[in-house]
Amino acid sequence: MNQPTKYVRNGVVLKKRKRQPKSNDLILPAIHPNAGIEAAYRKKLLALVDEMHNSLVYWMTASYRQNMAMDDSPVDEMVKRMGRLGDQWLSRFESGSLKLAEWFAGTNRSYTDGTLMKILKDAGIAIDFKMTETMRTAYSAVLHENVGLIRSIAEQHLREVEGLVLRSVQQGRNLGDLADELQRRYDLTRKRAALIARSQNNMATSAMNRARQLDLGIKQAVWKHSHAGKKPRPSHVAFNNHVYDVEKGAYLDGVWTHPGQEINCRCTSRSVLPGVKRMSI
Repeated sequence: MNQPTKYVRNGVVLKKRKRQPKSNDLILPAIHPNAGIEAAYRKKLLALVDEMHNSLVYWMTASYRQNMAMDDSPVDEMVKRMGRLGDQWLSRFESGSLKLAEWFAGTNRSYTDGTLMKILKDAGIAIDFKMTETMRTAYSAVLHENVGLIRSIAEQHLREVEGLVLRSVQQGRNLGDLADELQRRYDLTRKRAALIARSQNNMATSAMNRARQLDLGIKQAVWKHSHAGKKPRPSHVAFNNHVYDVEKGAYLDGVWTHPGQEINCRCTSRSVLPGVKRMSI
């Protein structure tokens, strides 16, 4: 793909804008990720993490006490116990991931469609969205990505816990030390689950909004930076209020991207409808 024409602003290389909104263009309000959906998704993920952690601590504590008192090497028995527990929780996350991801993707689609229909209605445009191939593709991508991420929470946590337990057994460490290590690992897993909920909520809203933009034939949108994060991406800040191609995205930091599509990105977009009285940015 040919590199886009570029210019530099505040030390950041940006794609040159081909067109600016005109005075008779309508710029629709942005669709922001729904905080309630994020909170509900985070709560569901953390409930799974909490249940897994409590189960692991209960069984591993009992096994650790028992095996550390054995004359024979306790490592083999701990490996077997960890393997059984790991299989149980991988199966639990495997069976629950699809249902949870379907809820998340479906709820986000309903929210995005409903919000956009209200925005268009307020602008004097009545529309009733149907499931299109474009939306089906966006929905499927969100669904499958979240199935994988939900499963990865258990996979990563169990792998780390197994390593902690085996190293503790081999080194003859006491139960209190192991409990502290398990708590730290648990805290990290909870933080990762919360990050997944936040980032995926942003990404899902962005992806489904873009699907409807394409369905409606909207060619351009205005990039809006959220100014919400503690460590914003300089390129995203510099690109605030700039117009980009809805199909291609914006060429930032050497890649084509869309608002909300990168981890922790809370940027949004405002669709440009040519030939209608323009609202202020």
